[in-house]
Amino acid sequence: MKILVVYDSIAGNTEKVAQAIGNALSGDIRVVRTGEVNPEALGGIDLLIVGSPTHGSRPTPEIKTFLGKIPEKGLQNIKVAAFDTRINSTFTRLFGHAASKIADNLKKKGGNLVIAAEGFIVEGSKGPLKAGELERAALWIKQISL
Repeated sequence: MKILVVYDSIAGNTEKVAQAIGNALSGDIRVVRTGEVNPEALGGIDLLIVGSPTHGSRPTPEIKTFLGKIPEKGLQNIKVAAFDTRINSTFTRLFGHAASKIADNLKKKGGNLVIAAEGFIVEGSKGPLKAGELERAALWIKQISL
């Protein structure tokens, strides 16, 4: 199985989660920062996982740019999943988070969402990740049936 994990990270927390997700899977896995991958590289993959910090209740501009470059129906027959890192705050609970917006975008591009979008908690605006979040990320992605 060919798996691509694409992420953006501001303080390094989302990168750690992306690496934990990649390490929890088996197969041909690439974990790359959004600037290191071109949407044309999506051909031939079986699973695309996209993650971003929640930035103003949205994904980062880099992730939005990456998603915007994926052609209409460019994810047809590709399994997809989305995650984010976020502060556990009233603002985030009221106004949303990046993962659900990423998941919606992936589905609009034809992707088959195989697990509900998930958020991993960061303590403070720069982190660190809340204790146990990397383990929870590995358990989250292992729930999908490939």
